[in-house]
Amino acid sequence: MSVAGKRILLGVTGSISAYKAALLVRLLVKAGAEVQVIMTESAQMFITPLTLSTLSKRPVSSNFVNARSDHPGDGSWNNHVELGLWADAIVIAPASAHTLARCATGSCNDLLSAVYLSARCPVFFAPAMDVDMYHHPTTTENLRRLESFGNHIIRSEHGELASGLVGKGRLAEPETIVQILDAFWAESSKQHLLLSGRKIVITAGPTQEAIDPVRYISNHSTGKMGYAIARAFAQAGADVTLISGPTALPLPAPTVRRINVRSAQEMFEATQAAFIDADIIVLSAAVADYTPAHPAEQKIKKKESIFSLELTKTIDIAATLGAQKRPGQLLMGFALETDNERENALKKLYAKNLDWIVLNSLRDSGAGFGHDTNKITVIDKDEQTYEFALKSKDDVAQDLVSLVLKSL
Repeated sequence: MSVAGKRILLGVTGSISAYKAALLVRLLVKAGAEVQVIMTESAQMFITPLTLSTLSKRPVSSNFVNARSDHPGDGSWNNHVELGLWADAIVIAPASAHTLARCATGSCNDLLSAVYLSARCPVFFAPAMDVDMYHHPTTTENLRRLESFGNHIIRSEHGELASGLVGKGRLAEPETIVQILDAFWAESSKQHLLLSGRKIVITAGPTQEAIDPVRYISNHSTGKMGYAIARAFAQAGADVTLISGPTALPLPAPTVRRINVRSAQEMFEATQAAFIDADIIVLSAAVADYTPAHPAEQKIKKKESIFSLELTKTIDIAATLGAQKRPGQLLMGFALETDNERENALKKLYAKNLDWIVLNSLRDSGAGFGHDTNKITVIDKDEQTYEFALKSKDDVAQDLVSLVLKSL
């Protein structure tokens, strides 16, 4: 699979390398891609919108409103959300230091940064600036942050100049950018073939254990990690069933079948039913260990200064499925720990008959509940250990898909 048939939104920013955007557009169109160009105001000092519009065969967007000379206040609206959803990939080339800083910090003061913040597709940044600006600690940190969010950085180091010398800070050659996009989709296509027809069950989010009709016991899970895993498996061609506790997250991919549950008991029943036909089960939900023994049918009124609540253990989903697991089924569990992390994770791995345990620690900055990033260690049933650096949850999910692929 290549860029042919892909919809690529090309962001052009204020860099002297902006003139190379013309060649990049021409190469992408020649390869069969649809290209929509967004230019920042400063980019137009280096290359005209007319040039890129002519090459892309589409009007170039620069502002939220397209002003008309005959009716200045009656222009058409460039919907940044629709543009972000339209694209199969966003490529910002050249990406100036200013644009990198805005995107890394979530500053949204123009159409391009608004589209970036609305995007659900892969995003590629190709930096271009003076070498001293490129090596400045703030630029280095902004690039690191963007990578931790799951973005891809296309550096000039990915290719060589005609002289054979690497030019750091220089825009990667347009041919190199197209080759990297080709390789990205080729790898995605390869994974898609490998997981086609595989049935994956994933649990995600928290559970809510009712105290009375208006109160419940829960935890801080947002479901972000489980939803990212569901998205990664769906992108790899798997038949994905997502069993989700209460979250505010949208469906991770159009092909994912989502089953909404609330309590630990409901999650157990839905997971066990889906488990029968599953090839791979990923238990990333934060399921309550205890539930009120006698939830009240009416709202409990505040009376006594001390209120006692009797709790009873919930069903251990991982242990139950581990005991029922048939040959060929693969079971992945999660362990969020605060102390003795590896020791506790290994106990869960063996006690629940898991094939992998995914360990993360609340002591690691940027990991755990609520973050868009995570830092994991994966241990398999042979105690082989895979350590991963802090990265976006989407990238963590891709790492887990890769581990599964190796075991098939």
